[in-house]
Amino acid sequence: MTALAQANNPSQDEVVEVINSSGRGAFLLVCEHASRFIPSQFDNLGLEQDVLESHVAWDPGALGVAEEISNRLDAPLVAQRISRLVYDCNRPPESESAMPAKSEIFDVPGNVDLSQSQRQARIDQYYLPFQHTLSAQIDSHTTRILPPALITVHSFTPTYHGMMRNLDIGILHDSDSRFADELLISLGREKQFVTARNQPYGPADGVTHTLVQHGLSRGLLNVMIEIRNDIINTPESQQKMGELLARHLSGVLEKLKANTNQTGL
Repeated sequence: MTALAQANNPSQDEVVEVINSSGRGAFLLVCEHASRFIPSQFDNLGLEQDVLESHVAWDPGALGVAEEISNRLDAPLVAQRISRLVYDCNRPPESESAMPAKSEIFDVPGNVDLSQSQRQARIDQYYLPFQHTLSAQIDSHTTRILPPALITVHSFTPTYHGMMRNLDIGILHDSDSRFADELLISLGREKQFVTARNQPYGPADGVTHTLVQHGLSRGLLNVMIEIRNDIINTPESQQKMGELLARHLSGVLEKLKANTNQTGL
């Protein structure tokens, strides 16, 4: 069974997966919205199947791209295996969007008026295991090799609230822009893609939680990559995008290392 199939059909107690956990490359990948799976006790959160298969429930194509990058860079990949509608592991517990009562234009009946005990149960069952697994994977990588560069992979919709997005790849960062700065320059040479900084989302939208929690807190180079999902909607296009991003990620890291050695910083 492929990682994509596993992510959408996990057992009830599997909430996070580490792919290539012993990878010895210089990166560690994260895909927080890899799965649209909703455990049976939530009764699909009151949503119709077409909504559950849409971007509302997960990031289509993101896992396939992340898996290709993992293969090419020998990088461990930590992937959430539960829909972000149950708990969005790229949001802290205090955020309303961690268990959203509304996602884009869709109401989520199963998330309306959750009690504090219900919210805490989801935090304990989904958020904390994901955070602990990611933290342990970074610790393991740092012990075995060196501190990794942290890369999170997401996808976004071509339209949002009826507005077309003139963007192919977004490069997002929080207060540390070192990796993003160089990646924007590198990807800017790919004339077939429109790239932009902190688009279609940015830190003000609360999307950099993983970068802050696990990257900035450890001083790791870090970046979040957002890809328009209609250009990664087949296994072939995901493979090609993963190949392209792996090449640019590797080149950027080598450049940053060379600059550091030259400056002695």
